[in-house]
Amino acid sequence: MPDKADLSTPLTPEELDSISLCEQNLGYVFKNKLFLFEAITHASVADTRLNSYERLEFLGDSILGFTVCEYLFKNFPDWLEGDLTKIKSNVVSRQSCAEIGRSLKIDDWLVVGKGVGTLGKVPKSLLANAFESVVAAIYLDGGLESVKSFLTPFIEQQVSAAVAGGLDINYKSELQQYAQKRFGLPPNYKMLNDRGPDHDKWFQVAAQIDKKSFAPAWGKNKKEAEQRAAANALAEIQGQVSPFGEDGKET
Repeated sequence: MPDKADLSTPLTPEELDSISLCEQNLGYVFKNKLFLFEAITHASVADTRLNSYERLEFLGDSILGFTVCEYLFKNFPDWLEGDLTKIKSNVVSRQSCAEIGRSLKIDDWLVVGKGVGTLGKVPKSLLANAFESVVAAIYLDGGLESVKSFLTPFIEQQVSAAVAGGLDINYKSELQQYAQKRFGLPPNYKMLNDRGPDHDKWFQVAAQIDKKSFAPAWGKNKKEAEQRAAANALAEIQGQVSPFGEDGKET
């Protein structure tokens, strides 16, 4: 691909050839090739940031979340909200998106500047962003059914892996990814209280992002309390009931 992206002019034959190879990896042929070109163009080389994948990433993030939620809701009718949320968080995580992006070889076709990545390797965060952008591009080009056809095999694979792993989700990692992506800041964890004798002490911790504090959680050690506080924060962000109540037990 060229080192300069200009979405205001028609694509060159070289660009169209690269787009065609990228489409083969994706298993989807675009009616409007510019959607895909924009989805794989980093802001460092776009003529303006509006012509990079950043806006598509915003849309793709929500489309991916909706598609995963709908899949889980339809295919696991006996699961409670808590389990559905845990699986969904795992499937749409930055790690999962980066893995899928790598499997599709999106990194082979990204239009990026010289300062992006080292030794020719694309950072996982950038790869995850590009995957979400591709999701949005497919939606804009072919509609929701095209997106579902594209995403379903990956969702099935990721859900199976999450279930096999016993739903052991790293909530602190998920909250950090969310905070960095949305606010450019890492979350903080504030110790609020402790209770019990030294041999059986419990700790109460609340997660904070910028100046926003979320529902606190109790844990039998600081590490567990922070994980539970992160779980409460993620639930609140998603408009759901905090999974860990004031007594330290799952709600």
